Amino acid sequence: MTEPHDEQQSTEHEATAPETVEHGSGEAERIAEALVFASAQPVSEPFIAERVAKGVDVAAVMRKLKADYALRGVNLVQIDGAWAFRTAADLSFVIRRDESEVRKLSRAALEVLAIIAYHQPVTRAEIEDIRGVQTSKGTLDVLMESGWVRFRGRRRTPGRPVTLGTTRDFLDHFGLEELRDLPGLEELKGAGLLSGRIPANFNIPSPLMSDELTEDEDPITQMDLEELGLLPPTGAPSDD
Repeated sequence: MTEPHDEQQSTEHEATAPETVEHGSGEAERIAEALVFASAQPVSEPFIAERVAKGVDVAAVMRKLKADYALRGVNLVQIDGAWAFRTAADLSFVIRRDESEVRKLSRAALEVLAIIAYHQPVTRAEIEDIRGVQTSKGTLDVLMESGWVRFRGRRRTPGRPVTLGTTRDFLDHFGLEELRDLPGLEELKGAGLLSGRIPANFNIPSPLMSDELTEDEDPITQMDLEELGLLPPTGAPSDD
């Protein structure tokens, strides 16, 4: 028989026992934090939403986590709609990089990268028209190999030229959440990147804010990739 004293203790224990943890906002924060921490690539909100309880406001969860990490040595940052942990900007000088240094871009490559960033989707002919000089294939190859530039689609014009755009890695490398964070005219002047003697009608275009194809672009197919030399022709023997 249970003694009255023991029964009272049991009741008190039941009353004070912690409730079972459910997938509420607190648990959602823990799951989101773990997913971002474990991923080598920025993690999208839809990916997180699939792994937390239904009805959780993932955007609000990520904003809360971002605020929690704002003053820490690592920050939670948004990159093109996805999330990643990055070293706090003011501590970058103490981080020692042992891996090989990334090859510095030539002046031509920097010019082409800037044109693609601000004018995308843009074709090679349009880049050359803006620069006033021809663009070598090697320059584009360097930008492709860096992972900062990609083929977007094919323009619906004679010859169907390939259109170029920047990648999420480009945003990540330059610390941009999205393309709208690219510096504007006054910021470039203030940084000394533009001469004071620029034409009166000079302006910097607002970059495209979406990765979706525009009305005058077609998606790139496997046949296009073969034509561009990015895939071996169908049926061709592969190297062992």
